[in-house]
Amino acid sequence: MNWKEEWKKLAWIVGIFLAFFYLPVGRERFDNAIMESLHLAKWYAQEHVLLCLIPAFFIAGAIAVFVSQGSVMKYLGAKANKILAYGVAAVSGTILAVCSCTVLPLFSGIYRMGAGLGPASAFLYSGPAINILAIVMTARVLGIELGIARAVGAILFSIVIGVLMHLIFIREEKQKAAAQMLLPEEEVKRPLWQNALYFVSMVGILVFANWGKPQETTGLWASIYATKWIVSALFAAALGVMLVIWFEVKWWKVGLTALPTVALATVFPEQPMVAFATAVIGLSWFTSLDKGETGEWFSSSWGFAKQIMPLLLIGVLVAGALLGRVGHEGLIPSEWIANLVGGNSLRANFVASFAGAFMYFATLTEVPILQGLIANGMGKGPALALLLAGPALSLPSMLVIRSVLGTKKTVVFVSLVIVMATFSGMIFGGIFEMMEWWNR
Repeated sequence: MNWKEEWKKLAWIVGIFLAFFYLPVGRERFDNAIMESLHLAKWYAQEHVLLCLIPAFFIAGAIAVFVSQGSVMKYLGAKANKILAYGVAAVSGTILAVCSCTVLPLFSGIYRMGAGLGPASAFLYSGPAINILAIVMTARVLGIELGIARAVGAILFSIVIGVLMHLIFIREEKQKAAAQMLLPEEEVKRPLWQNALYFVSMVGILVFANWGKPQETTGLWASIYATKWIVSALFAAALGVMLVIWFEVKWWKVGLTALPTVALATVFPEQPMVAFATAVIGLSWFTSLDKGETGEWFSSSWGFAKQIMPLLLIGVLVAGALLGRVGHEGLIPSEWIANLVGGNSLRANFVASFAGAFMYFATLTEVPILQGLIANGMGKGPALALLLAGPALSLPSMLVIRSVLGTKKTVVFVSLVIVMATFSGMIFGGIFEMMEWWNR
């Protein structure tokens, strides 16, 4: 008998027993935290899994199957033109407008296909951080100075973080570049413009299906919101046509998916999720049964889903238990954080950055949260720090990033975001205080 192993098992049994023995069930804050974790998980499942993550999984799977490794390495690889690579990665968020969790499958896809660590890290940060609608909403609700500072800071952050990640792990990047030089040239099955239109259709579905409702009832953003499902349907129809013509999917399979989708959209116009779910099921059905490249597309997408979804669920449950939802308490009282982010001290900016990095922010929700915190005395500097760290990171996203990059690179990436957000907040807060003093 291996007594060392038996003692380990006994230690686990005793530890689990003591955890349950002293479980604070019945205490209001603990019970409320458990309910908050379940509420957040339910909300996440209803609002983000179907509309955000599933399209992102299909896009990530398509990157792995239909985009040649040579193309990724040419534009984002370790040997790619640095200005082009970081430029593309830094402005990607203006197109995608996704949250910190939705960007993960896309990041994982391009990184595994050969993108350099620097450009991939820039993309990982910029995807959720640089969101035109969120920046406009920030300027309208929180002030033009915060809106401009957020836009400029997010773009610079993505580039600086990407460059620093590349330099810190430059030895591994050089080895990766050397290995990429030995890869044979891949045969291209279809022209670049066809693949580009194919991805545009899927990104269009992702962006417009998740278009957030603006505060105003008139104007450009309100008009786009009013027609979001029509535009999403047009992109979906274009995707179906391309699958038939360019990817050799049988027309009747696409038709069997389109007919019930259109019928349900007509019968239940107020419940577009029903039609959207039907389309997803249909697409999954005919791609999973295919033996060719569309079958590989589904298989790759399913692989990303299996890797990412469990980690996101665990992260959402933990984040909900610790921090609760907007306007609701978790284990950590919200007043603790509110009391720590007043003024423009190093501590206030660090707490705002650190707390923001671990909280989960859906797209646009950071603005009303900050509005409430500022009303309770939060300084302008910590507000910017939270805006730069919060939307780009969350506890669920950290778990997934670790599964892709490993512990060391994840810790460095998260630390860079928190440190840079902290000092950016201090600088902005100092400038804002100086301007207020000057105007007196």
